[in-house]
Amino acid sequence: MFKVNEGLIDRIIRLVLAIVFLIVGFLLKGGWLIFFWILSFILFITSLFGFCGIYALLGINTCAMKKKIK
Repeated sequence: MFKVNEGLIDRIIRLVLAIVFLIVGFLLKGGWLIFFWILSFILFITSLFGFCGIYALLGINTCAMKKKIK
């Protein structure tokens, strides 16, 4: 499907931020509630799949590179 371009630490940070933004969304009302829920959903999905479209556009890859043994 997509090539993974997020490392483990990046994915953990995104998951933690998704949880924080979800909680913040519950504390707010109106447009801010929806904004934080959408942001939380996007961060959760990108952490789940390990693919970030913005990283792909910018050529960023935070995955650990495996060394080739010759």
